Amino acid sequence: MATKKTASKKAAAKKKDPAKKAPAKKAAPTKKKSAVKKKAPAKKAPAKKAPSKKAPAKKKAPARKKPSKVTANSLTGEELYLYAQEAAYYLAEKNGFSGDPADYWAKAQKELGIG
Repeated sequence: MATKKTASKKAAAKKKDPAKKAPAKKAAPTKKKSAVKKKAPAKKAPAKKAPSKKAPAKKKAPARKKPSKVTANSLTGEELYLYAQEAAYYLAEKNGFSGDPADYWAKAQKELGIG
């Protein structure tokens, strides 16, 4: 009956012998500390990075429409009167209200291009 092994013999065969150890790993060689310290290399200015990809072209904003200039032809008579009235008031205020109101009115109309 030498051909069959019993279960206990199989288990015993699988166990490793504690007397045998795995080969020890070699330790990395240690560097000797030298008395003279080496200087750190000088820092270089960072080089400009070359763009790896072209940046997408910025889209220009659509041109703004210039506000139309207010002219005497584009305003009604009432609007012209109100603008002249306001301009005459500011001219008189600038002079301390010491002049003739008709002069202020005439200057205001001249500035507005309606007189």
